[in-house]
Formats: sequence, C-alpha cells, structure tokens
Amino acid sequence: MGTANLIAVEVAYARPDRQRIVSVWVPAGSTIEMVIHQSGILAIFPEIDLTKQKIGIFCQLKELTDKVKEGDRVEIYRALLIDPKEARRKRASKN
Repeated sequence: MGTANLIAVEVAYARPDRQRIVSVWVPAGSTIEMVIHQSGILAIFPEIDLTKQKIGIFCQLKELTDKVKEGDRVEIYRALLIDPKEARRKRASKN
C-alpha cells in the first residue's frame, strides 16, 4: 500500500499523572477502534476499557465505528472523579 492511501491521525489519553498523544499513519477509511488498536495506546494504558469509556474527536463524542479523517485527534475520555463544580468550590474555599 502506498503512502497516498494513508492518513495521519493522533490518539490521546490523559491521567492526572501521565498523558500521551500518539501519532499514527492509518489507511484512509479506518475506524476509530482500528486507529486506537494500531496506536498501541492500549498497551501503554492497560486500564483503558473501550466498552466503558467514551471516545471523541476534538471534544465531539463519537462511536468506535465512526471513520477518521486526516488530522483527526481521537480522544479517550476517563470518568470524572469529582464534579467540576464541586472541585471549583473546594478550590475557592481554600483561598
């Protein structure tokens, strides 16, 4: 397969202590799930569970079966540990 059929995409995942963005070249027409597997990010962060975690592209929720486009950043989201409003209240009360 020539590079004319490949597109560049990124896969991003972040924990409070560690973040990673992996750049990969994938065949045009690849699904989000295919890109995630090809990126190797599941080996870097074994706690990722694609059956439970939400996925998006540039902050827009997507399905694993959606296709990626050139330049997309696939984002794997974690569950919130604390409500953002509650976190702001706690920070404000400390000041």
